[in-house]
Amino acid sequence: MANCDVCGQNENMPYKCRMCGGTFCGEHRLPENHSCPGLNEWNDPKGVFDSGFDDSVENRGRSGTFGVSTGTGGPLAYFRGNMTFVFLGLMWLTYVAQIAIAPLFGINPPTQGQFDMQWFNIFTLNTAHPFYVWTWFISIFAHGSIGHIAINSIVLYFFGPVVERRIGSKKFTVLFLATGALSGLAQVWATILTQPGQLAPVLGASGAIAAIMGVLTVLNPNLRIYLYFIIPMPLWLATLAFAVYSAFTSVAFGVGAGGVAQLAHLTGLGLGLLYGAKLRKEGQRAPKQLEFGGGGRGGMGGGRF
Repeated sequence: MANCDVCGQNENMPYKCRMCGGTFCGEHRLPENHSCPGLNEWNDPKGVFDSGFDDSVENRGRSGTFGVSTGTGGPLAYFRGNMTFVFLGLMWLTYVAQIAIAPLFGINPPTQGQFDMQWFNIFTLNTAHPFYVWTWFISIFAHGSIGHIAINSIVLYFFGPVVERRIGSKKFTVLFLATGALSGLAQVWATILTQPGQLAPVLGASGAIAAIMGVLTVLNPNLRIYLYFIIPMPLWLATLAFAVYSAFTSVAFGVGAGGVAQLAHLTGLGLGLLYGAKLRKEGQRAPKQLEFGGGGRGGMGGGRF
């Protein structure tokens, strides 16, 4: 037995959509009846019945003048439904570049007794150069420590695919990059205004992950999660505790208290809640149960040095 993700009806023999993975009743089992994001991602759903002998098949799904196939079976099809894992891979590749590749070119990460501004200007969004646009996005994938990236990876691994399946990979990509960049910018400019002259580098995917958490909280506030894989609680409670902790720390000790970008966390969460409200208005829903590991110093992994 399970509940339909659209109407909530209890079904003895529910249907599972092969395109989005959702669970539905007989009335909403077809992709077009539950606003399946797979329909938006699949440029030519009828092509699945094509024999493959029609010459026009060669031109389907072409994008722009580069001839890159984004249709069914094209090279970019591998990214559909998998952007969560693409981002996870980019996070770890960037971390390797920070600690192993950059030093080979004389660009050393900050350690005791060392201060390399060039490293900060490549991998972090910082108060010294807030208009270095590339850092708005590279900083999302860069992380301050192995614990920082590990915690963010765990939360993204469990939460990311759920949201990606509901909104589609294109919208998920925009959500992740936009909220990650805006969260970092909010932290940097708040520091510039409240603590002028102080160098405050921001890095980490925590803002984007907080946005994903916000989206899920609105879609299903009673979603049961298992904190540290052990402690059961509804998602709304975990989100509330996270928000209260970040807000209290920011007000009591400053926006960058303890070297953690609390304002970036709150910005990402707020943006996620707003987008989740929009999705809920459109009829989107989330699953009933989820497991994840999170926490650690600074909530979901901290945001800056």
